[in-house]
Amino acid sequence: MKKPVLIGVLMFAGIIAFIVYSTLSTPRRRVEVCMTFNGRIQCRIASGATQEFALRTAVSNACATISSGVTETVNCEGSTPSSVKWLGK
Repeated sequence: MKKPVLIGVLMFAGIIAFIVYSTLSTPRRRVEVCMTFNGRIQCRIASGATQEFALRTAVSNACATISSGVTETVNCEGSTPSSVKWLGK
């Protein structure tokens, strides 16, 4: 195998190993959030490295399905969740 090809393969393998390691080694917070907006309810589960990130992701995912347009999405994401249930780490 030629040296540039070998170096490329090793670099690619290193990047993949780093991604797998960082994904699996990061403690995760899981949350189920239910949002009510314009008479519609949607619940979503999300996970993240921090509680804040997991909560924000779940709210965004739930609002994406029950709102349309930028204004409605911003209003939905700015409202208080109907329920928040922490599912563990």
